[in-house]
Amino acid sequence: MFTQRTAIGLDVHARSIRATALDTRTGEVLEAKLPGGNEAVTTWINGIAADHGPVAVAYEAGPTGFSLARSLAGMNYPVTVAAPSKLLRPSGDKVKTDARDALLLARLIKVDELVAVRVPTLVEESARDLVRAREDARVELMMCRHRLSKLLLRHNFIYDGSTCWGSRHEAWLRRIRKNELASLGTGTLAAFDAAFDAATFGLARRDRLDEQISQMAAESQFTAVTNRLCCLRGINTLTGFALAVELGDWERFTGRTIASYLGLVPSEYSSGTSRSLGGITKTGNTHARRLLVEAAWHHKPRYQPGKTMTDRWAKASAQAAARGDAGNRRLNQRWNTLASHKKKHTVACTAIARELAGWCWSLAVMDE
Repeated sequence: MFTQRTAIGLDVHARSIRATALDTRTGEVLEAKLPGGNEAVTTWINGIAADHGPVAVAYEAGPTGFSLARSLAGMNYPVTVAAPSKLLRPSGDKVKTDARDALLLARLIKVDELVAVRVPTLVEESARDLVRAREDARVELMMCRHRLSKLLLRHNFIYDGSTCWGSRHEAWLRRIRKNELASLGTGTLAAFDAAFDAATFGLARRDRLDEQISQMAAESQFTAVTNRLCCLRGINTLTGFALAVELGDWERFTGRTIASYLGLVPSEYSSGTSRSLGGITKTGNTHARRLLVEAAWHHKPRYQPGKTMTDRWAKASAQAAARGDAGNRRLNQRWNTLASHKKKHTVACTAIARELAGWCWSLAVMDE
C-alpha cells in the first residue's frame, strides 16, 4: 500500500537517468535529467525527500542491475524494481519517451499497480553470475564443436564411432588433420586449426567453471537446498545448484505458482463460452525452465535406484531422500500414463517438467 507523499519514477539507462517526482498532495510534477550512476540519483532524491516529504521510488528491471536498488534501500527509501513485462501501458499511447516512462512509473507506484521483481542479495547474484557464465560456456562450446564437425562434413569426413567428443574422437580428429587435411589447401587447414583450438579452449573453460560450481555447491548457503534437489532423477550437482541460485527464495512460491513463474503452464485465450489453450507461456526464468525440461527426460526410463542416486540421497536427510524417491516414482508413472495415451514426447516432457517443478519446490522448502 502506498503511504508516502511523493512517488518517484526513474527511467534508468547506462549514461543517463530520467527522473520524475509526483507530489500526491499538491499534484506538482518535478522532472530532472541526471547522469548515469547512483550518486547523482541519490542526491536528487535526498533533495526531493527534504522538500516534499517521504518518497517511494520505482524503476524498471534491466541491464543496469540492482545496484541502484541496493543503494536506495540502504538509505531507507522504499524502492520497487518493476517487471517490464507486467507494466500497464495504455494501448492507444503511441509516443514513448524517457520522460513519459518515468512519469508512468511514478503514477503506477502511487496506485500500487507495479509487479515487483525480487532483488537478489550480493551472495545470490555472485553465485548466479557463476552459473550463467557456465551456461554461456556450454553454448559457446556447442557452437565451436558444430563449426568443426560441419567443416569436416563439407569435405566428406564422417566419424563412424558411437560417441563423439571423447578421447577416441579427438584422436580421430588429430589423425584427419595430420593425414588428410593438408591436401585440401592451407585455408581449410587454418580453418580446422582455429575451430579445433576454440573447441579445446571452450572445453577447458567449461570444466574449470564446473569445478568452481562444485566447490561452491559443497560449502555455501545453497548446499542444503542443492543436496535436497539432487534427490530427484535428472538433477545433479550442477543442475541443483543452478536451480537453487536462479530461484533464490523458494518461499515466495507455492506448488501451484512455481510452474507459472517458470513459464511451464499453457497459455490461454478465453472469452465468453469459448476457451482456447495454447503452448506454454515461456515466461520467467529461461535458464531454470531449460534445466527442468532436460531433467524431465530422465524420468522416462524405468525407475530403479542405483549407486548414483543412493549416493545423492546419502548427502541429504532421510526425509528428503524419501520425498525424492516418491517424486521419482510418481514422475515415472506419469511418463508411462502419458505414453499410453499416445501423447507426443515433447508434450509429455513439458508436462513432466511442470510437475517436476512442484516436486523441486517441495524439497527446497522442506523443514528439516
